[in-house]
Amino acid sequence: MKYLNINPSIQGAEDAEDIQIASELLEQKLVDIDSQLAQLSETDTLKRAELLLDYGSTSLELKKEFQAWQVGQQAFQLFAAAENWEGAVQACNIMYGAEQPDSLVALGNGVWLAVTFPIDPELSVVMLEHIVDETPNDSDGGAVAAAAAHYLADLRAEREVHENLLFFTNQLMAKVARRHSNIENQTDFQAWVKKLELDSPNDFLGRLAQVLNVMVQDDWWVDRDALRAKLPTTD
Repeated sequence: MKYLNINPSIQGAEDAEDIQIASELLEQKLVDIDSQLAQLSETDTLKRAELLLDYGSTSLELKKEFQAWQVGQQAFQLFAAAENWEGAVQACNIMYGAEQPDSLVALGNGVWLAVTFPIDPELSVVMLEHIVDETPNDSDGGAVAAAAAHYLADLRAEREVHENLLFFTNQLMAKVARRHSNIENQTDFQAWVKKLELDSPNDFLGRLAQVLNVMVQDDWWVDRDALRAKLPTTD
């Protein structure tokens, strides 16, 4: 899977020499990306945005958080101007990972786009999982985010990705139920879902919108009304 590692293996450098070599390779990668950016024409905005994403994720690996934030912002602006919402959400994910003062604002903007538009469902799940990680154990916000992740995975994922992603979101729901209400069995889980209305998309998506409003504090980076007006309507 592209964004989630459901069965992560233990990776990483084993000693100081390995760490140094890995850092040098990443620094060289930044130099190479800089060179590619310098050669791009001004009109090749999407390629520039994609390179900036690579630059930002590499900066995060090097613990250059502010640098990652800056290039993430640039990438977001380019993707948003082109209405490439998956790229814009990826940029928000980088800015969230940069742990800067407005990283939660970036997360809120990214989640709104990830829920509103049919982007890669795995990326949507990743963004919603971040909300789970950010909310206190007893907060309904984590439960709402987990329910939305499960709903989007079921609605949008296809073929073998569907099965893997639903397995992940089921585990995420179970994790949130345990920490929220000490739920340990299926009967109690079903009662918990019904009590919090996590079986009703209209309810939990509406509550997710409230969570995002608190996170973003009116600092929306896109014109949501204009974007909603472009969405197809169903009669």
